[in-house]
This record gives sequence, C-alpha cells and structure tokens, in this order.
Amino acid sequence: MSLVSIPVSIGELIDKLVILEIKADRIREPAKLQHINHELDLLTNTWLTSGQAGAEIGAQREALKAVNEALWDIEDQIRQKEADAEFDQKFIELARAIYINNDRRSALKREINRLLGSELVEEKSYPAYAPATGEGIP
Repeated sequence: MSLVSIPVSIGELIDKLVILEIKADRIREPAKLQHINHELDLLTNTWLTSGQAGAEIGAQREALKAVNEALWDIEDQIRQKEADAEFDQKFIELARAIYINNDRRSALKREINRLLGSELVEEKSYPAYAPATGEGIP
C-alpha cells in the first residue's frame, strides 16, 4: 500500500481529524473502522509532529467537531427524506442547513488557519444569502 503526502492547511488537517473521530464514534462495521482508525492514527501523528499540536485552538476544534456532527445528522435526515421522496418544507430546511453549516465550517477552518499562521488558506466564493432567524441546525 502506498501513501501520497500533500500540503494542506492546518484548518483542513484539524477538520479531517475531527471528521475521522466522528466516523470512529458512529460507524460500527469492523472493516470500515479498521480503515478509519488507520487514517486517524496517521493524521494524528502528523498533527502531533507538526509543531502546532500545543496551540490553543481547543474551542475552535470543538466548534468544528460540533458543526461536522450537525452536518452528519442533517445529511442522514435529508437522505432519508430523499429515499422517502418527501420533498417538503423540512427537506428544504435541511438542504439550506447543509450550506449554512458548511459556511460555519469554512469560517472555523479559516480561524484555525489564522490563529496558527497557516501558509495555506482555503478560499470559497458563493453568492451572498440572508439566513432566516433560527437557521442552521434543525
């Protein structure tokens, strides 16, 4: 088996780590867990040897994990709606919640990059929208 190493922003690395932690918590199939845990081990080692592991980003990391957990739950709900062919108001709310939470996710990764002086920074460009009150996590 081979690996390819690529430069990524610090925020992207932290995002990948928290997503793998969520997968390790929620996925139960042994073969999938083996792959997840292997990747988590490799990326955890990358983080721990990066020289940044002692940085004070605990609040941002936890917020990023919470947003990714919310996205997981939203995706589960919208996929069930799709399977049931229920394209109702709740489906629309879930679809909007995906991009609203992805915008939060992007902002948190950007904040981590700023705090840790990441050489790489992810850029996004989407049309502006005005979220209704109470939007985000259904």
